Amino acid sequence: MPNYLNTLNQEEISRRRTFGIISHPDAGKTTLTEKILLFGGAIQTAGAVKMNKITKTATSDFMEIEKQRGISVATSVMGFEYEGFKINILDTPGHKDFAEDTYRTLTAVDSVILVVDCVKGVEEQTRKLMEVCRMRHTPVIIFINKLDREGIDPFDLLHNIEQELSINTRPLTWPIGMGAGFKGVYNLYSKQLQLFTANMTRISEDVYSIENLDSPELDKRVGAGSADHLRKDVELIESAYEQFDQELYSEGYLAPVFFGSAINTFGVKELLDTFISIAPAPQPRFTAVREVRPEENEFTGFVFKIHANIDPKHRDRIAFCRIVSGRFERNKFYYHTRLDKKLRFSSPTSFMANEKNIVEEAFPGDVVGLYDTGNFKIGDTLTEGEMMAFKGIPSFSPEIFKELINKDPFKTKQLEKGVRQLSDEGVAQLFIRQPGNVKIIGTVGELQFEVIQFRLLHEYSASCIFQPLRLYKAFWVSSKDKAQLNKFLSINAQHITLDKDDRPVFMAESEWHFKVTKEVYPALVFHITSEYKIS
Repeated sequence: MPNYLNTLNQEEISRRRTFGIISHPDAGKTTLTEKILLFGGAIQTAGAVKMNKITKTATSDFMEIEKQRGISVATSVMGFEYEGFKINILDTPGHKDFAEDTYRTLTAVDSVILVVDCVKGVEEQTRKLMEVCRMRHTPVIIFINKLDREGIDPFDLLHNIEQELSINTRPLTWPIGMGAGFKGVYNLYSKQLQLFTANMTRISEDVYSIENLDSPELDKRVGAGSADHLRKDVELIESAYEQFDQELYSEGYLAPVFFGSAINTFGVKELLDTFISIAPAPQPRFTAVREVRPEENEFTGFVFKIHANIDPKHRDRIAFCRIVSGRFERNKFYYHTRLDKKLRFSSPTSFMANEKNIVEEAFPGDVVGLYDTGNFKIGDTLTEGEMMAFKGIPSFSPEIFKELINKDPFKTKQLEKGVRQLSDEGVAQLFIRQPGNVKIIGTVGELQFEVIQFRLLHEYSASCIFQPLRLYKAFWVSSKDKAQLNKFLSINAQHITLDKDDRPVFMAESEWHFKVTKEVYPALVFHITSEYKIS
């Protein structure tokens, strides 16, 4: 049985909030992230918004290709103090081609804020991200953004969200008008009226306490017509939507909803203040052997992301480790369960986007950066000696496959190193086919190939091109019958590759090819993710 922490450490755990911000591209996720950092005092001025990101890059976008393309490619980790809480934000890629990085990041958070564009409503990437949240019962808060633009009626938006995302909603703030007629929001949770002023950098100070909506103060502040409209809306909300229930929210069944305009720094403080009061503290995680609780005395953690060359001048490689239990201490030896060896970290770091600071200690919910010389892969577990591996960080079967062709034979070693490191980072999946050591790159989107090509050239001085392959899907193969497995691998050698962990993967050329193969080899199990258990 595990030992449990002292009171001081329990207090550190209870004040932590670790969450991810997710959205469809261009819904305003990165802007909202920056405004939250602004409220937390982590930055002094907001960075560029989407329309100006190429010349002045947002705080959470630090890779060169992100600056050039104006998109978020990598996951940024940012921590700051706010109202006595330690807030850890994981800002995820919005672009669908980097969805797998977002899926992995969601294993490291305890809740999420989902940003929805009021003009476009629920979009494709929003649906996929919510599927992952539902799988994990992750608590979700919804921020409906861009109320300063003409958009979908708020009630229609909520209906759209409930239908498309299969989650119940409860408005905690409500907009007064929209677009050119947007006057502000009424906070149903704190009974306060906040008037809208377009301001990209300053917090709105026009906040009034209005406990009773029949108060003439409301008419005075927003006008009689808008006041009557709000009264009718709130009456409908109270009759049609169930009251906010903390337990239903914590289990991922009910999403509180906020309205605002992130670019104008409006509605963000209400979101953040409510978030710290209702969002969960660090939660338990599961291993193949047991559940690990944050209050346990001994340190455990897992690597959910690896990033090379955050600072190209220093060629650093950092593993992002989410602390699950105990207390992490600088210069202490920890057990790497996959490699079966002990490692010590002299320069563990905390993050504020691309700024890094050495940390002496960290607690459950925190993410620390561990300088790495090639020891880590995504999903690795660190403990104080207990043999275990945290579950839930799989690789998914890619959707696009291309053969990697080396354009410069003199840079073969650089190419090999670069491809391996990018694979370990989770930028793409690497499959090796023999004979010939043929490298096949699998991704979920075309843009990933552009990123790989760019980074190989600029970080490893290696040139490459990609040759498209007509493949249906990659299946990890396992079987209790070793003889049948070996027979299958031998007969189908031309369709077999090895992943980066040397596990056999069957590359099906078509859906028909897969179906026939499955019928011929009933003793085999074909898996669409790399995290499987032979049963």
